[in-house]
Amino acid sequence: MHPILFKIGSLNLPTYGFLLVMAILAAVYVVMRLGRREGLDPNRLLDFCTWLVLVGMVGAKVLMVVSDWSYYHRHPGEIFSVSTLLSGGVFYGGFVAAVFFAAWYVHIYHLPYGKVFDVYAPAIALGQSIGRLGCFAAGDDYGKPTTSWLDVVFTNPLSHNIGGVPLGIPLHPTQLYESVATFTIFGILLWRYRTKSYDGQIFWLYVTLYAVTRFALEFLRGDEDRGFVFGHLLSTSQFIAVLALAAAAVEAVRRHFHPGTLAT
Repeated sequence: MHPILFKIGSLNLPTYGFLLVMAILAAVYVVMRLGRREGLDPNRLLDFCTWLVLVGMVGAKVLMVVSDWSYYHRHPGEIFSVSTLLSGGVFYGGFVAAVFFAAWYVHIYHLPYGKVFDVYAPAIALGQSIGRLGCFAAGDDYGKPTTSWLDVVFTNPLSHNIGGVPLGIPLHPTQLYESVATFTIFGILLWRYRTKSYDGQIFWLYVTLYAVTRFALEFLRGDEDRGFVFGHLLSTSQFIAVLALAAAAVEAVRRHFHPGTLAT
């Protein structure tokens, strides 16, 4: 694809890095718009966004290292290498880290849990949609070989060097699948936002929709460095998706028996 957006002399602008910045800016814009609708302090939300981005990036890289520990155990210097620093990491690692940090932050500053989590859920989905386009451009998070008419063939050696994508082989464009899926989730969340029954509902709807989506898409992924559990029965992200669905189910049961309580 196009791992480098453009060159100016010796300066290269990676397409992934550019789209990652665009994803963050788009997500922040959504947060600010929905936050104003909920009557939340925009300055506090902007500060929160900054911390969430930093925590999310660290969490994504930590899970990336843990998922592919067999490699990093043999090459410990790679843990703090430039390639690791520039990599996107594993989304669920960043998401879980951000959720725990968010729970602490919201508690410390006495913010309304349900409202805040609802504001950020659509923003995350939109950011994912744009970010996966960056993965596609870089050749990262690639799919399995396929004979489908939806195949994509990577030919740029730099894409292979960055993400390890095999060249000259028709592959499932899993990055595009997830980009379309998360943009659809973004639309569903915005549509449901207007008629939500309780604060926190949009967040749990996002958790459910993305967990189902990610679990299914993992079967089409071809990159082995994302980690597996239970003897390759499930990928790391599928395992976390199952836990996320279980958490959503517990929340649904709790909401059914205690409908008047606040969602967290």
